[in-house]
Amino acid sequence: MRTPTPEPAQAPPGRPLSLVQRMRDEEEDEPQFKPLSWGLIRRLFGYMRVHARKRNVLIALTVLRAAQLPGLVWLGSKIIAGPIANHQLELIWWGVGAYAVLAVLTDGFFHFRQRFALELGEAVVNRLRSEVFAHVQRMPMGFFHRMKLGRIIGRMTSDVETIRTAIQDVFFVSIVQIGQMAFAAVVMALTDWVLFLVVVGMAPVLWAINRHFRAKLSRNSRAAQESFTRVTATLAESVNGIRVTQGFVRQETNAGLFRGLLADHSKYNVALARTSAVLIPLLELNSQFFVSILLVLGGWQVLSGGTDVSVLIEFFLFANQFFAPLQVLGNQYNQALVAMASAERVFNLLDTKPEWEDAPDAVELADPRRRAAGGKAGVTSMSPGARVEFRGVSFAYDKGRPVLHDVSFVAEPGRTVALVGHTGSGKSSIINLAAKFYLPTEGEVLIDGQEIRALTSHSLHAQMGMVQQQNFLFSGTVLENIRLGRPEASDEEVRTAAAKLDCLDLLEALPDGFHTQVGEKGGGISAGQRQLVCFARALLADPRILILDEATSAIDALTEARLHRALAELVRGRTSFVVAHRLSTIRHADLVLVLDGGRVVERGTHASLVSQNGRYAELHRQFAQADERVR
Repeated sequence: MRTPTPEPAQAPPGRPLSLVQRMRDEEEDEPQFKPLSWGLIRRLFGYMRVHARKRNVLIALTVLRAAQLPGLVWLGSKIIAGPIANHQLELIWWGVGAYAVLAVLTDGFFHFRQRFALELGEAVVNRLRSEVFAHVQRMPMGFFHRMKLGRIIGRMTSDVETIRTAIQDVFFVSIVQIGQMAFAAVVMALTDWVLFLVVVGMAPVLWAINRHFRAKLSRNSRAAQESFTRVTATLAESVNGIRVTQGFVRQETNAGLFRGLLADHSKYNVALARTSAVLIPLLELNSQFFVSILLVLGGWQVLSGGTDVSVLIEFFLFANQFFAPLQVLGNQYNQALVAMASAERVFNLLDTKPEWEDAPDAVELADPRRRAAGGKAGVTSMSPGARVEFRGVSFAYDKGRPVLHDVSFVAEPGRTVALVGHTGSGKSSIINLAAKFYLPTEGEVLIDGQEIRALTSHSLHAQMGMVQQQNFLFSGTVLENIRLGRPEASDEEVRTAAAKLDCLDLLEALPDGFHTQVGEKGGGISAGQRQLVCFARALLADPRILILDEATSAIDALTEARLHRALAELVRGRTSFVVAHRLSTIRHADLVLVLDGGRVVERGTHASLVSQNGRYAELHRQFAQADERVR
């Protein structure tokens, strides 16, 4: 049964929740613990099936070690009770030698048990992370609209690491500890059943105390880890946004918020320390109390002649072997509960079905530029771009909140369509639908006369190129980022693409030219240089459908003037969708769609719309004034 989650904390009327409380509430809907589930355990073991031989050897080594540890104690007790008690020096050396051999074998088997457990855990974690990454990569854009990035990262990092701990430690350590207790119990029962009954009576008390406090320790430990995650996330956000922080003089405010997160983290750490400070002395006190009981009963038996001192010593040694695993097992049990919750979250992510997938009978979008040439696919540039048609398209990211209403238009092959409108008018939504990042709620989107649902996403995206306002570069060199659309392109082809854009000299002027390393999110080069790299990447991919979303926003007017002819070359023969606020990228469009509130309110060429003196003419005047201010 799933533990009900607490209601989020409510702020007093008129007072918003603090940043610390808001961040904490975002994580409270996820259970920290989950009862042991055979279904989850069986699924985790399924990941070991590929390594069945190593798993079986590891289980055998684990069972053997469970017998070896009490075996050492048994052999030691026999040496004490026999050769040492009877002053048999020669037998003492033989006993010590046998003990040494068994100890070496025990530690040798422990080496392989630990090594194989680590290797098996790493293999399972590696496969799990690969599956999560591949699954997330296949998800449509709507998934990322709902799922927070932090939670995806949490599944890949902390949750998978918790599963690693369960595989490497919880299962195999528990086998060793339970086996050790069982072996010790059998020996104690055979040695002195009266004292054994006392031990059996002690065990549940120690287990209950240990479990109670271990549960509190686990909760506090988890809370401390989550609070530390909030601290590091806020630190990273503050460093990334340092310009905004300093620009709006937010240093002291942000520092205060950060101190609040640190105080939150410190509170959980102190609670963790206090609980631990109570548990350890309490366990020690109870152990000493139980030892006192055993001493009284055992001493009375020895004094009354009912048993021998050597038997009492042997019993005490095995009693320690019996009690020692209780604390370890309590800790392992709590770790298992945490691992069950983590496994449930990871598998829930893996089991999340995409809102939509390519239809089973979806076909590839034909590329008329490709033809058979000597048995190999060749590419010609004779065919124009694709024909894109919207028929009565309506769309909503969230059900009941449409952002497009009955949009219809045709982008003829090789023509340029400009999308114009204020922020939130629906320009990006049209681009997302044309790229099949989303599917329309109503209506149809057709590519070359085929409904977009009947086409495979891969074949469509292979014939598309995109340059966005928020240009994204991966870590690597400039050359590798340009080749992203055509990994097989030669260095000369990359240089040719840059030359066609009239930006070859600008890219060669970088510190290491095309081999300049680009940092995270394109760090290390300017925003304008990142934009040029994205242009070269789009041109090298040679797409039939080209999307330019505020593509020249990060480029200065002088560089844009140099790119003007190159952009005309880039869109020639391609069906292009252009979202822009600069007149230079709108004037020459074959069709201008004016959007307002998700509806097409005007359409036509630049000249015809200006002459109508309507919504576009008003926007045109605003763009012209903006361009004048830029100059």
